[in-house]
Amino acid sequence: MKWEKLKPPEPDDPMCCCDCDIFWSRCCCDCDSLDQAFNRWLKKKSHTSGFQSPVFGAVIDNLEISMIPALLLLPLLLRIAALHFLLGITILTALPGLVLWYYYATHRKKRRTIFFLTLALYSLGYLYYLFITEILPRGDVSQLQVCVVTAGMILTIVSLIHTKRGPGFVTASLYEASNRKKNIKEDFTYLEKCLQPAASCSMTSSELLKKEEAPSTKWSLCPVCKIIRPPRAGHCRSCGACVLRLDHHCIWINSCVGQANHRSFLLTLCVFVLTAVYGISLVLRSLCPRQYLMTALFYCPGVYSQSSTALCFTCSWYSSIITGGLLYLLLAQILNISFNVTEREVQQALRSKKDQRGVLGLRIHSGEHSRGFFQNWVEFLTMAEAIVNVHSKLTDLV
Repeated sequence: MKWEKLKPPEPDDPMCCCDCDIFWSRCCCDCDSLDQAFNRWLKKKSHTSGFQSPVFGAVIDNLEISMIPALLLLPLLLRIAALHFLLGITILTALPGLVLWYYYATHRKKRRTIFFLTLALYSLGYLYYLFITEILPRGDVSQLQVCVVTAGMILTIVSLIHTKRGPGFVTASLYEASNRKKNIKEDFTYLEKCLQPAASCSMTSSELLKKEEAPSTKWSLCPVCKIIRPPRAGHCRSCGACVLRLDHHCIWINSCVGQANHRSFLLTLCVFVLTAVYGISLVLRSLCPRQYLMTALFYCPGVYSQSSTALCFTCSWYSSIITGGLLYLLLAQILNISFNVTEREVQQALRSKKDQRGVLGLRIHSGEHSRGFFQNWVEFLTMAEAIVNVHSKLTDLV
């Protein structure tokens, strides 16, 4: 047993950094052992506290100890960036790369993680806290404007919760239900034609069989799930299931975007971008009242004279970077919907080198489903909510 413990790892069996002798390597563990031990400790604490909420239990089950350093470092880095504008430029420029490096160092082996969702919600709460504690006491923001920002935040969170209820997964019974519905519809159409004069009832049994088999050829068998899925459905490797009209898997919400939640996902992006732009404008008008709104973000004299104003100005830049990224995603979604394509179909077109064109760097593929700008938006806004479990639990929102 002692030899087995000291035996070096095989080439295809990488050693866990928890077993490494170097102490700092244990802080960036690449496996789930540390998180699982932390979860077991928290579960024991929760049982002794007597709090039996299912939502709290789901949060405890998904807690990751590796997120704690990132949540502690974020406000610290923002305060360091507020010391001088050169520090601000350096830290804010390196912050996206630093977050990605930390994510790949600690969560590389995890298919699904709430790392980005927790970071986004924590950033949203921290920025709102600074807005209430630092900007509101200055007296430059009215109560109505505060209510608008607060309402935008609440609507964003409510829309995010609705998005998290599920993208619409493909079930084994979906194909059978679709066949039954199709057969009933075609039988009704056939009877209507037969009730007309005999000359018009010329559809033979072989023609009816071909007509019934034609739509079913569009369904395909998923090689992973081993279930028959409808057209435009795709398998998500992160979720481990097939999703109806799969658009993409969004790491920021830890969920897929599909037929059931695509509209609420677009609403979440719209509300957040509008609220963020409005909040940033209020902060800049309070910090730089003599500057134009478009130039205040780049030139605001005297803003670094006080630590509080410097921190709010730095957070405005931090919010602008996040808002710019989400605005790009929103524009990509609007263009895809206008051409009735999903992000998955766009990526497939890029790999197969089909005809596509770019608008401001956004790749657009006019697929076979496009019916014109107006009809594409009508189809998107009126498409069925897919087959979502109506008995979904609150624990599925984590």
